[in-house]
Amino acid sequence: MSFSLNNLPKRSEKPRKHGITLVLDKGYSVRQAEDFCEVCSNYVDVIKLGWGTSYVTQSLDEKLKVYSEAGIPVYLGGTLFEAYVLRDQLNDYRKLMEKYNIEYVEVSNGTIWLSDERKQKIIKELSQDFTVFSEVGSKNPNEIIPPYKWVKVIEQELNAGADKVICEARESGTVGVFRPNGEVRSGLIEEITDQISIDKLIFEAPKKEQQVWFIRKYGSNVNLGNIQPEEVIPLETLRLGLRSDTLMDFYSLDEGNELDKVIKENTISNKE
Repeated sequence: MSFSLNNLPKRSEKPRKHGITLVLDKGYSVRQAEDFCEVCSNYVDVIKLGWGTSYVTQSLDEKLKVYSEAGIPVYLGGTLFEAYVLRDQLNDYRKLMEKYNIEYVEVSNGTIWLSDERKQKIIKELSQDFTVFSEVGSKNPNEIIPPYKWVKVIEQELNAGADKVICEARESGTVGVFRPNGEVRSGLIEEITDQISIDKLIFEAPKKEQQVWFIRKYGSNVNLGNIQPEEVIPLETLRLGLRSDTLMDFYSLDEGNELDKVIKENTISNKE
């Protein structure tokens, strides 16, 4: 931190098991990756090279080296995984990750059809050599998965060996755990978190209002994904109550402090 400020929420420290910020790289250049790491590498836990962008990214080796030297693990997008599975090239996909020394893998079926049994088998197989993030939820906005199914599939995939399960929202934040207008499906999320440990879940939340909802609901150390690179610093300020959206959610002084009482009373009054 650049300077000191009292009574901020306690953030987990890297390497984090909770409070993860998973960033979506949609095709950064080597120079952009260098600038990005210089500014906010302390607040980034994992980087996903979105969908199939790694296939067409020039100087991929150099960019991966930049992230590695900054201490940030990288993995290839779930859609690329699905493209390999669709072509019956899972072994080639494993070789690809080994070639680039990639330690994380996303196992998803948001676009292709993949039976629960087959997906769990792949998770079990890959988890022997990689840290697996499985993803649950469809990229099709017209496909609504009932809450009980979300819970069942998440539990199965964690049992199969997934380190964490990503709750789908896409880059747009308009599917999966969100409605087409970007509104949070709060009932769904509450039912999931009633039965699944919050530390085992990563919620894709690309929009600021979505990030605010999760932070207010589950605290500063909720795991969030599909964060745009330029939104990492703004997100960290939300987590710490250093942006107006969460300032009063994490503000506190000693009990009995008169200024504290006045501020809190005025805040409650304004909300009403």
